[in-house]
Amino acid sequence: MRIPHEQLLPAALRAVVQEFVTRDGTDHSLVERRIETVLYQLDAGRVELYFDGETGTCNIVPVDVNPPAHGELK
Repeated sequence: MRIPHEQLLPAALRAVVQEFVTRDGTDHSLVERRIETVLYQLDAGRVELYFDGETGTCNIVPVDVNPPAHGELK
């Protein structure tokens, strides 16, 4: 399910983005820079926020990519 990021409180949106960018733990660049980059991409309409109710996770996907079917977000 697509979640309009504008409807989230700023602190909640930042927490969702932080969880997303630190999820795999393999990128050792500055976390704050990655968070700001994703927030900019959300505001610019380049990426969208999706919630997968089955896994209970939020994912951020490029707008030119169709979101996976229910249960396929990982």
